[in-house]
Parts: sequence; structure tokens; C-alpha cells
Amino acid sequence: MKLKWPFVKRRKDLPDFWLDYLSLFKKKKKSEIRNTRFVAFDTETTGFDKKEDRILSIGAVALTGKTISVNDTLEVYLKQEVFKPETVKIHGIIRSGSEEKISEQEAIKVFLDYIKDAVLIAHHASFDKGMINNMLARHGFGKLKNRFIDTGVLYKKSLHIIYKDNTRPYTLDYLCKELNVQPIDRHTATGDALITALVFLKILSRLDKRKHLNWGYLLNR
Repeated sequence: MKLKWPFVKRRKDLPDFWLDYLSLFKKKKKSEIRNTRFVAFDTETTGFDKKEDRILSIGAVALTGKTISVNDTLEVYLKQEVFKPETVKIHGIIRSGSEEKISEQEAIKVFLDYIKDAVLIAHHASFDKGMINNMLARHGFGKLKNRFIDTGVLYKKSLHIIYKDNTRPYTLDYLCKELNVQPIDRHTATGDALITALVFLKILSRLDKRKHLNWGYLLNR
């Protein structure tokens, strides 16, 4: 029996922005790492339940090769259909805040237009990926098609070169300390996206020195 993705509303009138996004993946592209566009991103949410909780903000920063594109960033805030005051002390986003807030569908459009077919980078990527995919599903769209890199998994791989039995879960705060990355604007979507990008570059440098820098080693679907 074929399982259906939750929340999907069958739609015949798919918008152009979704069709344009899908068209980017019709042909497989082969490119070298130094010519590839990466996008590090993060979501701030009302909680950790991928089905019940909602995204409050999305932050992202682009990289080409090993260079962060400081003029190629994204920061959006979403209208709060679900509000949990107990989580405000973590992300600092309040319902009546001064940030300009947009609807979920508008956020989807802006996010997809920004990431295009880039390779996406996130720390503990399954959570952020799941939150985005559930948001897409609520509006009748499919899942993200982009390739993913999880900096937590990638860091473990860099250690596996030496310690093959390493199974410890690594937080972003731990990686900042270990890799000498300043945790500026921690627990904001844009701040965590930039931190994730810097952590990614530090790990790449480590792998490059050990000659383990290749697509098969980097990607985590």
C-alpha cells in the first residue's frame, strides 16, 4: 500500500513558482564543489513537533565553493498561527513584534525562489527539512528536491577518519567551540544559518587537508 504524505491537499492549479522550482531538477547536473552553490539555512519554530508546530522564521546564507556570499542572504518572518509563549525565551520572536510577517505560502514562494537547486546545509538537518516539508505539504506541494548536507553528520564523518566508533551527537554550540567559530546571534534563524555556514567551511578545510573532500563524502540525502 502506498502511503500518502500527511496534510497534502490535491491541487490541480499548482502555482508557477512551484512548477519553476520542480523544473530545476529535471536534469541531473554534475559540477565540481568549487562551482556549486550551497545554501546554509535554519528555522526558528514554535516547538519540536514537526506536524503540530510551525515555523516562525527562516534564515539563510549562500556560499559558492568555499566563500560565503554576504550579499546573498534571506530572512523572513511568518505570521504566527500557532503561538507558544514558553518558547519565546529561546527564539525571541513575539506575535506582536515589529518584524514584517508574511503568510506560509508567501514564505514558501520566497524560500524556493531563493534556494533554487542549491545544495542545502543545516545542523541536524532532518528537523529543518521536516519542518519545511510539512509546510509544503499543508499547501498541497511535494517535498524539497534539493540535496542536503547535515553539518552534525559531516563533523562525525571527519572524526571517523580517526575514530571509527564515534557516535556522539554534536550540538551547534559544541561545534562552535571545537572549531573556533563565534556563536554570534545564536538562536536567530539568520544567525544560526551563518554559524552553520562557518562550521561547514571549517569542516571542509579539515576534510580537504585529509584528502576526503568529495561529493560522496559530503552529501546526506
